[in-house]
Amino acid sequence: MTNQPTSPMREKSLALAIRIVNLCKYLVGEKKEYVLSRQILKSGTSPGANIREAQNAESTDDFIHKLGIAQKETDETLYWLELLFRTNYLNETEFQSLTNDTDELLRLVRSAIITKKKNKLKNTTKTVLLIALFIYFTYHQFL
Repeated sequence: MTNQPTSPMREKSLALAIRIVNLCKYLVGEKKEYVLSRQILKSGTSPGANIREAQNAESTDDFIHKLGIAQKETDETLYWLELLFRTNYLNETEFQSLTNDTDELLRLVRSAIITKKKNKLKNTTKTVLLIALFIYFTYHQFL
């Protein structure tokens, strides 16, 4: 085990990935479905990997970018779940349960992106203000 701190987003993305892997085992083993199961396996396990990558981001922009990928992959997973439901590979209960978990992760990822962007904007505004003050006082010092 690693010593990285856990977060709800990290935990929920891992839990979703496990559910998706088990869903794929079921689709391939019981339903003999190979195409859609491969698609949802990719999109449903990708958010967790990208969330982990974001934790090791090289910059704020890199962090936002990684979470942006996680957001897109999570939303894509919702598409594949709906398609599996509408083509009768998932029943209503399975679909609702998986959709609820996926939706919850999507909300967490979106919230993290929005928060990071707001914080970045605040920091940028502070930096610009400090530079403006520096220029102002430097200029007025020579008058």
